[in-house]
Amino acid sequence: MTITLSDLLLYAGAVAILFLTPGPVWVALLARAMAGGFHAAWPLALGVVVGDLLWPLLAIWGVSWIVAQYAGFLLLLRIVASAMFLAMGVALILKADRAITTDSRLTRPGTWAGFLAGLAVILGNPKAILFYMGVLPGFFDLSNITGWDIAAMVGVSMAVPLAGNLLLAIFVDRVRAVLSSPDALRRMNLSAGALLILVGLVIPFT
Repeated sequence: MTITLSDLLLYAGAVAILFLTPGPVWVALLARAMAGGFHAAWPLALGVVVGDLLWPLLAIWGVSWIVAQYAGFLLLLRIVASAMFLAMGVALILKADRAITTDSRLTRPGTWAGFLAGLAVILGNPKAILFYMGVLPGFFDLSNITGWDIAAMVGVSMAVPLAGNLLLAIFVDRVRAVLSSPDALRRMNLSAGALLILVGLVIPFT
């Protein structure tokens, strides 16, 4: 391996921050966990892992070249991501009294349905796209890496969000009775909506 343990740890910290930023994966995971508990949420977490495998591979195998050749490409992605976060945040605030589990597309029962929901939400997640396409190449010298380096980077990209998603699902499973009360639901939706808007406002300047 040409990359160091400190490089991997720094990258793992960045991936953890990515996970902690509210986004579509959180919405989907909360929806399934609130609807059916941990049993309904873990297949979604596995679906998300597939995207966390594909995006870093795309970044390593050539997307960094596209960004280098077409500077406006990354700017366009940032604008799209910002607009999506702002729209989600406003929508969540406007529907603060509406239970998240009313979105049947996210809460459809079944292991396979959960897996497909996780796959869809991560493949369409602008936060993940921006991170892996625009940020990952800044952590490592992609012109001088081995197969083991790629395996290590992809492994971290998969393991950190998976652990976080499973822990979040367990937590929601334990407290979903409390979160389902109207007052708690409204506060959670208002807070999440405000955070989404904040992320949308910050993205263009990062």
